[in-house]
Amino acid sequence: MIYVKSSEEIDLIGKSGRIVAKLFRNIEDKIKEGVATEELDIWIGRLIRKEGAYSAFKGYRGFPRYSCISVNEEVVHGIASSRKLKRGDIVSIDIGVKLDGYIADAARTFAVGSICKEKEKLLRVTYKALQLGIKQARAGNKIGDISFAIQSWVEKHGCSVVKVLFGHGVGYFLHEDPVVPNFGKPYTGEILREGMVLAIEPMVNSGIEDVRVMSNKWTVVTLDGKPSAHFEHTVAICKDKPLILTE
Repeated sequence: MIYVKSSEEIDLIGKSGRIVAKLFRNIEDKIKEGVATEELDIWIGRLIRKEGAYSAFKGYRGFPRYSCISVNEEVVHGIASSRKLKRGDIVSIDIGVKLDGYIADAARTFAVGSICKEKEKLLRVTYKALQLGIKQARAGNKIGDISFAIQSWVEKHGCSVVKVLFGHGVGYFLHEDPVVPNFGKPYTGEILREGMVLAIEPMVNSGIEDVRVMSNKWTVVTLDGKPSAHFEHTVAICKDKPLILTE
């Protein structure tokens, strides 16, 4: 079932989104060599609580942390631990916040110090793919228009989209219909209607698209061990142009 939100509900999702945006603005200075990923997660949880909100991730289907923190070849759903970041790493942080019953979800991939050209390219390509996908998130377009914009850009630049993980509706629940793939054909799929709210999230690998799930049953890693990047925004479908709620 696809939920269409009222303008008042979109404003409430936006309040959660502003907390997510604040977290990302403030966490960048904390991402440095020698910092353990659990330190970042503890800080995220503390700030979410300080804002009077809740993590949409902690406890979700048993997930143990406030955020997903994935390093290098980890695509998504990384579990924060005593692992310390090293110079040259890339780290993807995915945060969901619930305030007054409404959820916003976003992700960003950061460089730890100076990174290699392969990773620099990967981050540029993935972020631009998100921008191009969001540009297609307009009333009257279809899900496939978002999907095609992302896939065509990524593959044009020699990278690959993960095809077993998807964007999704969001707002009342962390994961709602419709599914938003990062691959597909234009003019296909569900028509986008004003009031729909989507989490658009390209997950892009530097190498092949294939992935596997680690023994912890959560963390998804690239099969070839090459790096992966993840950028995401919660976006409301409006009459004239998309409204980014986590910016």
